[in-house]
Amino acid sequence: MTVLEDLLETAQALIFDCDGTLLATPDLYAGAWQAAFAFAGQDMAAGWYHKRAGMSEHVLLDEFEKERSVVLDRESVVQAMRSDVLQRIGAVREISAVVGIARRFEGLKPMAVASGGPREIVRASLESAGLMPLFQTVVTMDDVAHAKPAPDLFLEAARRLGAAPADCLVFEDSRQGIQAAHNAGMRVVDVNELIAGDAISF
Repeated sequence: MTVLEDLLETAQALIFDCDGTLLATPDLYAGAWQAAFAFAGQDMAAGWYHKRAGMSEHVLLDEFEKERSVVLDRESVVQAMRSDVLQRIGAVREISAVVGIARRFEGLKPMAVASGGPREIVRASLESAGLMPLFQTVVTMDDVAHAKPAPDLFLEAARRLGAAPADCLVFEDSRQGIQAAHNAGMRVVDVNELIAGDAISF
């Protein structure tokens, strides 16, 4: 039995990040942030975003403002970014190596999505990709006080699923998300390794 199969067999509940884990959205978000920053008179290279993919909106804005020594109208920047994403949400594609696991365990184990994104975009993304029926609950940044790497999102997902943190297996792609799973006392699979064909657990 592989490490991944052992983890899946022993887990009582499965929790999935959304962006970059279930759905291939980083390029979509990079373009949306570029458009939003341009709207605010700022330029942003796509690579700058990709190094920070998985950060919640305000954590990302904190870094941008600090690096540029600027103060932005955050509400308008975030609104512009979300609007751009929602306009192009139909182009989102699933990450089959991860979604295949969710489909395999549909109805067999309780499953949740725990995303640092805003509710309107996370739910719209999952609905567009036809994935909403797989999950008992969706937890977003709008449901908790602290973003990843704080454990709040994963702990709330476990609470809603009625599972102890130690019995949950998390699927994540970002450094912050993996740390958040650690902080929640959960086992975690780095989906970057899973996609490469060698799931690594921490």
